[in-house]
Amino acid sequence: MSGKNVTEVVQADAEGVGRAARILESGGLVALPTETVYGLAARADSADAVARIYATKGRPDFNPLIVHVRDRAQAEEIAHFDDRALDLAERFWPGPLTMVLPLREGAQIAGAVTAGLPTIALRQPAHRVMQAVLAQTGFPVAAPSANRSEEISPTQPDHVVASLGDACPMVLDGGASQKGLESTIVALREGGEWSLLRPGPVTKETLERILGPETAATDAGIEAPGQLSRHYSPGKPMKLSASRAEDGEYFIGFGELDGDCNLSPSGDLIEAAARLYDCLHRAAASEKPAIAVAPIPYGEVGRAINDRLRRAASLPD
Repeated sequence: MSGKNVTEVVQADAEGVGRAARILESGGLVALPTETVYGLAARADSADAVARIYATKGRPDFNPLIVHVRDRAQAEEIAHFDDRALDLAERFWPGPLTMVLPLREGAQIAGAVTAGLPTIALRQPAHRVMQAVLAQTGFPVAAPSANRSEEISPTQPDHVVASLGDACPMVLDGGASQKGLESTIVALREGGEWSLLRPGPVTKETLERILGPETAATDAGIEAPGQLSRHYSPGKPMKLSASRAEDGEYFIGFGELDGDCNLSPSGDLIEAAARLYDCLHRAAASEKPAIAVAPIPYGEVGRAINDRLRRAASLPD
């Protein structure tokens, strides 16, 4: 065997969780499973550890990170929670909802996590493996998707290895991600206003039933992950809302429009969300030089799927 470092994929049993926790404690990186996608994790209170995330991903330093917390009590040590935030946490945590909230003065969070903003993005994940790691470490963990910046998000350990190579020394294998799309991100603003910064498994319709109509979009700039116009890219030209594939196109189907990979033969949007990134990874690895994707209905989870496809194809808003 050569002396080159390799990524070690480790089973997420008690021993694997313990190893992951020790690596994080020492300031290292570990790819961890969540119910949404695999995250490239580092302790959020260490400037050096957070810098390793940005360097490994090739991520621009103006793009803030989501911090994963053990429980709501830990989250309230980091950010200010108003009544709306407490209500959303009660309803959706642990789960795939990230809230952008005012950062507490003196919070033990590395400055690069927030990209210098006065707010911070927080989530309590539901995945048992991520929960077990957070319980052992005692500190919050920053964990953007475990892939190179702008590339397709990983929902399986082999996706992480293919994107990051030996730049990430260890992947904790928790199987395929259940949700398959990154968390919904909502910014709670003063005066009862709020904005949906990234659609996801907790839908806009659900949030509007709880919070009322969404506030008009602002020019606040990048406040959270997933807002860059180019993201989730397979590295090939993509055509959306296609009824069929042309020569040289890998076709991602939906419902009765079958293809090289079908997001959901039954037309189930939840299944389509869970399979989206896997199909994009397959399309990227295929010999075909271009990709075509069948139409995906909007509304509810379909909004999140179309958001990811639009950014993957680098289409304008």
